[in-house]
Amino acid sequence: MAWCFVSPASRGIGFALTRHLLQTTKAPILATSRSNTEDVRSSLLDGLKNVEEERLTVLELDCVDEFTISTAADQAHQMFPPATHHLRLAYAIPGVLFPERSPGQIDSHHALESFKVNTIGPLLILKHFCDFLPRKNAVLESEVGLPERAVYASMGARVGSTSDNTMGGWYTYRASKAGVTSLAKTFDLYLQGVSGDNAISIAQHPGSVKTELSKDYWDHVEEDKLFSPELAAEKLVGVAGRVGLNGRGKFWDWRGEEIKP
Repeated sequence: MAWCFVSPASRGIGFALTRHLLQTTKAPILATSRSNTEDVRSSLLDGLKNVEEERLTVLELDCVDEFTISTAADQAHQMFPPATHHLRLAYAIPGVLFPERSPGQIDSHHALESFKVNTIGPLLILKHFCDFLPRKNAVLESEVGLPERAVYASMGARVGSTSDNTMGGWYTYRASKAGVTSLAKTFDLYLQGVSGDNAISIAQHPGSVKTELSKDYWDHVEEDKLFSPELAAEKLVGVAGRVGLNGRGKFWDWRGEEIKP
């Protein structure tokens, strides 16, 4: 049986992704939040019609606290034994932004926090959840609303592309997000060995999305290019389902166009 994973899911894109998957798939969904898991679960289900509420579980997970990650993974093993279940679509997408405009604005604490949340957090989630992905000998059945093979998606950012960097600034965010793209490629090389064609890793860029992370920059984005979290979620899942084997290990934007590292 296939299941989905979204971390974190308490707000923003992760919140929208979880609600999107609840409405467009029939798979069980494991979502995470740093705290208040019951309140988050209630918010995620609020207003949804014709959705089986028992499909959704919200567990405590803080991406900078490996103990909470390993504990959540242990609980997932109980819920979704790998012998009978496989992770079909995963979004590990923690993020934080400290937008330095010059080297003098770089703060050591903010720099460390950027790498802990944007790069190391997703890496630790990957460490503890990678074994849920299907192996080479698994037989995957078609699942409504889900990719034909397992997709492990990380949240990159266009500003994390070194080749696309023409503006400068945002030192810690750029560097930490560049790390996400590198990890997606490295993990995909691992999956080629253990999962073959049954699982791929990609990085994705959602575009400019109206979330708390970007609220100070909404006025600088053209109205038709500032997406709601709901639209961003729809586009992300759509691209994840389209890129296929030729797109594995690469970095994709919301249109399904590749972004070079």
